Amino acid sequence: MRLADIEAISLNVGITLFAAYIFFIIYDLAKKSNAGKLGTIVLFFALGLGLAAFLIKTLVIHMIEG
Repeated sequence: MRLADIEAISLNVGITLFAAYIFFIIYDLAKKSNAGKLGTIVLFFALGLGLAAFLIKTLVIHMIEG
């Protein structure tokens, strides 16, 4: 296995773990602030939108580069 393959796998695993950690932080924030159902949905939408934009940007760059 080449170094580039290991780096690609590590990057994918790292981004996945980062996304999971971000969602845990959003959940914890909603729980500690007693946000309720609607507040939790709003938090996940608003704060998750930043993560979604990052992931979409990564996919678009990957598609453009081929």
